[in-house]
Amino acid sequence: MDRRMESRRGGRPRSAEIDVAALDATLTLLGETGYRRLSVEEVARRAGTTKPALYRRWPTRQALVLAALAGRLGGIDVPDTGCTMCDLGEAIGIFVAAFRRLPPDVIGPLLADCAADPELHAAFMATLFDPPRDAVRRTLIRAVDRGDLRRDLDLELAVDLLGSLVHHRVLFGHAPLTDRDVETAVETLLGGIAADYPRLLEHSRQQAGDPALHVLHP
Repeated sequence: MDRRMESRRGGRPRSAEIDVAALDATLTLLGETGYRRLSVEEVARRAGTTKPALYRRWPTRQALVLAALAGRLGGIDVPDTGCTMCDLGEAIGIFVAAFRRLPPDVIGPLLADCAADPELHAAFMATLFDPPRDAVRRTLIRAVDRGDLRRDLDLELAVDLLGSLVHHRVLFGHAPLTDRDVETAVETLLGGIAADYPRLLEHSRQQAGDPALHVLHP
């Protein structure tokens, strides 16, 4: 019987204690063994429950891992200081901080496992990629409304340009992602989409209280 169908059946109320124990055990195992070697059987053993009990809650191993990672990422607060350069740097930092909270060697293989299933792929995007992207999008919209960014800005393209650095390095792991990389990405993009880049730059310097703030375009 398809576990997806089985999971929709009624039955005994779910135990919150089992939920918490299973998600904690999943995160622990991800940190110890990585995603590829994680087994639902071992999660159940460490959580003090059974494999069928876990499948009643999460119909696939991927769904279990996504639920655990969602808890690790937590909520995302969108910065709103009135300083576009500052807020955008913070918003991009949300991308970085979110993925730094995840166990290593999880994102790539998990995406590969979810890619062929539209439902799992949608859950992957909604859990791991959409929340930080939405934070950046809201920051850009406020900046356009303030007149800091051009009205003809292609919003989704700008979000992709800012997010692609983080996504690329997280998925392929070929290079670290430093705070300076984030700063450079923001400066480079704003140099092209800002309505008045020198004014934004001066504002960010005043906010930082540091007239010697390093930028690409002094």
